This record gives sequence, structure tokens and C-alpha cells, in this order.
Amino acid sequence: MTSSETTAEPLPEPPPVAGSVFGDRLPLAVRYVEHLATSGVERGLIGPREHGRLWDRHVLNCAVLGELVPDGAKVVDVGSGAGLPGIPLALARPDLHIVLIEPLARRVDWLDEVVADLGLTVAVERGRAEEKVVVRRWEGADVVTARAVGPLARLTRLCLPLVRPGGSMLVLKGESAAEEIERDRADVRAVGGSDPRVLRCGADVVDPPTTVVAIDREAAPRRSGSRSGSRRKGQRP
Repeated sequence: MTSSETTAEPLPEPPPVAGSVFGDRLPLAVRYVEHLATSGVERGLIGPREHGRLWDRHVLNCAVLGELVPDGAKVVDVGSGAGLPGIPLALARPDLHIVLIEPLARRVDWLDEVVADLGLTVAVERGRAEEKVVVRRWEGADVVTARAVGPLARLTRLCLPLVRPGGSMLVLKGESAAEEIERDRADVRAVGGSDPRVLRCGADVVDPPTTVVAIDREAAPRRSGSRSGSRRKGQRP
């Protein structure tokens, strides 16, 4: 089944506010939603029950993340899946330089098809954020994003090495974000992240606003058992 074929349900119409988010690229956003509602469901990237919530819960919810991203930023979307949040960001913010990182081949194939169909200048990389080849190719990002990928401590270990010093991780989370921060704060700090903070964006677009945990890269990871000036066994002073 392709996105050009009809579905059992009519495609969800964009809410009026979508025009203010996507501007003259709204037709591309509509086309993306069509991909999600058809081939995205057929190939297991989106659940069939999400049909009526594609705009508010997925596309607009992700696009408003652009409020927190600097102009012209290099953005790496880890575990992109159905292109969320990377593709909505690319549609709403064509000034951004975005790469979608996804480990599963069938999802990468779908992302390649959608990016080509929409004519986006977005790179798609098959791999995992922790793989050396991925780190070498995409490190130095201004912003690394992730959505529904895993616990905050694990996400920070995976994503922070891709962030340039002074850059940020922007992780889309749910209502339990504050509790997750309290649980994982020490782990985040241990790998060179700043104190995590909860931000809200898209207050005039989506209800409730999108919840984001922001973590800046402050330093290199702390190495357990290492001390400045220490010598290896047998090493002469």
C-alpha cells in the first residue's frame, strides 16, 4: 500500500493553526501526514489508532520543537522511526540541516521514500547513535533530538557524544518528565550533561504544549577511577 492509495478513513484535515507553523510548506506537511496515515500504518511505523491524532499528537507536536532550535542549526534526530521529530522540523524550519538516524532497515527505506517524495534536503543514516561510524560522521551537532526512544539516562549516554560542546539535547517527553529528571539527574551529570530542565513549547499550537527535556553538553564524560596526574602501573615519573 502506498501513500497515493485511498484509506478506509478519510485523511485527517490540517487544523487551521498548521498554516502558521508550516507556511507555504503546508502542502508538504499534508503530504507527509498522508504518508503516515497510509504506508506508515501499513508498514508498522504508526499505529492505526493514531489516525485521528496525526496532526496534533505527532506532526504539530514535533514541529513546535523548532521554537527551541537556533537558526541554521545542525540537527541530529536519533531513533527517528517515522521521521518524528526530524521531518516536521525540516518542514517547519527549512533553514535547519537535519539528519535522521534509524537502525531498522525497513524504517530507513520508508524514510528514504518519504524524504525523496517531499523533496527535502534531509540526510537519512542507517545506524545506532552509539556506533563509532555514526559518531564520527555526525558528531558536532548543535542539537540532538529524540522522541519516545528510552529513559533519560540512557538517552544521554547515547546522544550527548553527538552534541558539540555548548550544544544541546532536546528530548520530547511526557508528563513524567520531572520525575525522570530527578531519577536520572546524577547519571546525566556524570556523562558531561548540564542539569536537565523541563521546557514547554507550542502553547499556541498544541494542547497540552509539547514537553521537552533540555540538556546542554558541558564537559567530557567523567571516567570512573581516573584522576588528574595519575600514572599507569609501571610508568616512570
